[in-house]
This record gives sequence, structure tokens and C-alpha cells, in this order.
Amino acid sequence: MNISARNVFKGTITAIVNGAVNAEIDLALADGTSICSVITMGAVEKLGLQTGMEAYAIIKANSIILGTNLHEAKISARNLMCGKVQRVIDGPVSAEIDIEIGAGTMLSAVITHESARKLALQEGSHVCAIFKASSVLVGIA
Repeated sequence: MNISARNVFKGTITAIVNGAVNAEIDLALADGTSICSVITMGAVEKLGLQTGMEAYAIIKANSIILGTNLHEAKISARNLMCGKVQRVIDGPVSAEIDIEIGAGTMLSAVITHESARKLALQEGSHVCAIFKASSVLVGIA
């Protein structure tokens, strides 16, 4: 699978909650991190998704919101991953932030230059990434 999205995580489907229109998919990565996705029931059927099968969580870098000191934050987004900034590529409009979220797993976020400046992000900084379940695509190989 070759795609342009920066964040592609392989895992195992641990739960599927079916609704009338959408389904909630929980995917466990090898390091135990969980990613939640909400996709249509049509997509679940088309992909043949079942608990226990391998799948990929795909998140575009510009769908990720970054913040600091969010461990106790009450937020509606289902996905919160914290880690250490490994690399910052700063431009006049946007900045790309690469974060190690554990066991060598990297997450990339693209935020505005001004947001990166306000957060004072630099290599070694602790940061948390937030993304909504509806921003997570699910794929199979």
C-alpha cells in the first residue's frame, strides 16, 4: 500500500461497535497503543473488517492538533498520544513536527508556523497529539 499520508500504523482490530450509519473501530498497535476510528458501515462491509484481523490506521498529518500539558485534559477527541519531539521543520507558513510516541513509533503533524512558535516546540520537547476518530481512515493490505 503506497499512499501520501504520513501516518500509517499497522495494528490488530480489537473491537468493532456497529451503529446504524457508522462503526467505531479500535485498533491496537504492537506497542499496546490504541487508535480509535469511526468509519461508515459500508466501509466496514466493503473491507470485510472483523475483530482480530490486521488493519492500518491512516491519519493525515494536517488532521493532528498539538498541545502541551494535556495528560489530564478532558477533550472530545478519542485519540491522544504524547511523546518527544524528534524533528522540527519550520517554514514561513507551516511547520512539520515529528514525534516519537513510544517504542520508536513516529507520528508526524503539520501545524502553522505561528502555532509551533507559541508552543515553543523543539527537539526533545514533550508534546501531545490529538486527533478525532473521524480523521482516522482504516485500510487493509
